[in-house]
Amino acid sequence: MEHHLVLSIVARILIPLIMLFALYVQFHGDYGPGGGFQAGVIFASSFILYGIIYGIENLRDVVHPSFIRSLAALGVLIYISVGIVTILNGGEFLNYNFLSEHPVTGQHIGIIFIELGVGMTVASTMIILFYAFARP
Repeated sequence: MEHHLVLSIVARILIPLIMLFALYVQFHGDYGPGGGFQAGVIFASSFILYGIIYGIENLRDVVHPSFIRSLAALGVLIYISVGIVTILNGGEFLNYNFLSEHPVTGQHIGIIFIELGVGMTVASTMIILFYAFARP
């Protein structure tokens, strides 16, 4: 594969900025537009950019496919766990008010964990799809 110097330099600058923006979208989702789904897609796009610029095999060395599959499962587990905890605390599935003694605190805790699980699952799924369609 032919490496282009300009693309390589631009990718080195953009990839950390894309990841930083994804974290902003992830944690700002409590207070404004954004959240786990959008952050997951943005975060995955940084890895996809890396794979396009540096090659799919280099990306597989950086992020192994089995790790990505485990991360996707962990995201779903986090999402379901929040719902189970609310049921065990006497509420309905995903009724965040039952996560804390104070309902507003419970809402914030629930949203943070739900959005974390969604973000992990979406980012992992996007990377898995990239692996599936990219040539080795």
